[in-house]
Amino acid sequence: MPQKTFAKVIAIDGPSGSGKSTIAKELARALNVLYIDTGAMFRALAYIANSEKIELTEGAALNNFLSSIKLEYGISDSILIRINNLDLSDKIREHHVSKLASIISQLPSVRKYLLDFQRSLALDKVCVMEGRDIGTVVFPDSFSKFFITASVDIRAERRLKQLRENGDDKITLNQIAEDVRKRDETDMNRAFAPLKKAEDAMLLDTSALAMKDIINILSSEVKFRAAHLGFNL
Repeated sequence: MPQKTFAKVIAIDGPSGSGKSTIAKELARALNVLYIDTGAMFRALAYIANSEKIELTEGAALNNFLSSIKLEYGISDSILIRINNLDLSDKIREHHVSKLASIISQLPSVRKYLLDFQRSLALDKVCVMEGRDIGTVVFPDSFSKFFITASVDIRAERRLKQLRENGDDKITLNQIAEDVRKRDETDMNRAFAPLKKAEDAMLLDTSALAMKDIINILSSEVKFRAAHLGFNL
């Protein structure tokens, strides 16, 4: 029987506001590997589609939009993502974009478009890729998988802090908590690629953990898996 092959991808999945983006960045830095933020891609598509008055439903308009844009990721240290040469690195973090991203992420044509794009980014290098279905759909053969979560209250507080740091002082903690609950329900119950923990993923609740402890736990597991499979980290 042939030995199973694994993609050189460290998959980090989890609900909105669980801290997975920050964790993925820090883990990639600790391991000195590429970091890929798939959530930024959905946000960027949602932002531009909304700006161009493209209805966020399946149909010819959306398909034409997807076939006409130029999406680029990881351009430089200062430019995370851009579409048609427009830098969206900061714009995608605006709170209203979260709702748009939640809507557009449910559309199969969008997920298929980004699935191909995401896979193309991880062809040659070991990388940390985070999202909601990396370990279940995008790279089910990832060599190391994690499902990161935290309580709704903790996630809302983290999101509020991020928004305040970006100058948004209008939204309240209660509003964010309600948005988090709705996003969880939408993501877990969508028909296509729902949010769920892969069977072979390590579950980690970060509610009461310091970042350095989280990174220590994850990096130890990754290095153990990599050594077992003969990956060079």
